[in-house]
Amino acid sequence: MSAGLGAVPQAPGHLPLLGHTAAMLRDRLGFLASLPAHGELVRLRFGPQTMVLVCDPELVQQVLRDDRTFDKGGPFFDRAREIVGDGLASCPHDRHRRQRRLCQPAFRPTRLPDYTGAITAAACEETAAWSDGDVIDIDRAMPAVANRALARTMFSSRLPAETTGQITEDTTTLMNSVIRRMLTPAPFDRAPTPGHLRYERARRRLRQTVTGIVADRRADGAVDHDLLSALLSAADPETTEDGPRSLTDEEIADQLVTFFIAGTETTAGLLSWILYELARHPGIQEHLHAHTDGVLRGRLPQAAELPALTYTEQVINESLRLHSPVWLLTRTVTTDARLGGVRLPAGTAIAISPYTVHWNPALHPRPRAFAPDRWNSLSADRSAYLPFGSGPRRCIGDRFALRETAVVLSMLISSWRFAMVTERPPRSALSASYVPRGLRLRVHARRPGHGGGP
Repeated sequence: MSAGLGAVPQAPGHLPLLGHTAAMLRDRLGFLASLPAHGELVRLRFGPQTMVLVCDPELVQQVLRDDRTFDKGGPFFDRAREIVGDGLASCPHDRHRRQRRLCQPAFRPTRLPDYTGAITAAACEETAAWSDGDVIDIDRAMPAVANRALARTMFSSRLPAETTGQITEDTTTLMNSVIRRMLTPAPFDRAPTPGHLRYERARRRLRQTVTGIVADRRADGAVDHDLLSALLSAADPETTEDGPRSLTDEEIADQLVTFFIAGTETTAGLLSWILYELARHPGIQEHLHAHTDGVLRGRLPQAAELPALTYTEQVINESLRLHSPVWLLTRTVTTDARLGGVRLPAGTAIAISPYTVHWNPALHPRPRAFAPDRWNSLSADRSAYLPFGSGPRRCIGDRFALRETAVVLSMLISSWRFAMVTERPPRSALSASYVPRGLRLRVHARRPGHGGGP
């Protein structure tokens, strides 16, 4: 017999009125990672809002695979829709399958080699001014690489630099605001605070900019080997009644905002954390230098060579486990359901965090250690690994993100050795993505095959 929602234990650290807001603001990842010790399901409160955090990996998979019962929704996605509309990452179940079919051709493996050149060019441009011994502001450098790379893969070279810069500024403002808005009761949305006014300006301007880009390309009629052209020309091969056979301009704008946000801050954050861990672990960095030199032999990475960069893949996988960019997902129960022996009424808000799984010592021994070798076997357990989600709503751009990260990382490691400037760990911004702030590293020029020295 199933228990009711009241049988789900409440997480510790609850305060009157605030609920668990203070605990989340103080150390959100540590707080979330500690909750599996209190049960498979744990109740969280943020002001008047109650959410059920799913801690057990099998139950997490159940939620992610049944996107009809556990649909996109809840506090996080309600706030995200203010920014991205009903894009692929945020749209409800009844719109998702059609959108997924229409967007999928832009991310087919056969298209990925077309994007490699844009990624390579972006990394080369950013690092061209680096010199031996420089201290690099990683907070600025990695977003610059990711923004350039994504702008070129999305829009070819047609977008003026000032437009790209404005899009970047606006998306950063929005990403830095969405979590605070999620934790803030809705009645406070209209308070004329400086932060709220900045948020609204950025939201309106970003939408106007992207809508204008789509309209201009539609009118131009030119076909490029970029993501925007793929979306404009997409046609649904299935005969369905769930919408038009092609994407409307509004839908394309939603997808572009979604992809730009998902593909810049998350990728930039991942690259930043990788470089931080390599600088902290010189032995692992030297191993990566040797491996990369042996594969590339001083050349720029080509699409065909990426599968041979196996240790690069291990480093990326471990960084995604230890520093998963997406740290919280929310869902809404659409019909009365059972989960882990508990009855969940329709409308229940569900939360999932990769950190309840990735930092669980029962699933990943020494969970806070940076250990790429844990991924050196084909038998490595991936059921407890979900940096890109799982099920039918798994991130459509996962292959693109892994390719971009592998290309940029292999280029950086071929030419530079990274060293800590201070032992003080970087801060983590309260953002929709887990990204470092205040990270500065010293770079030393190296010649491939010469032991990583300057």
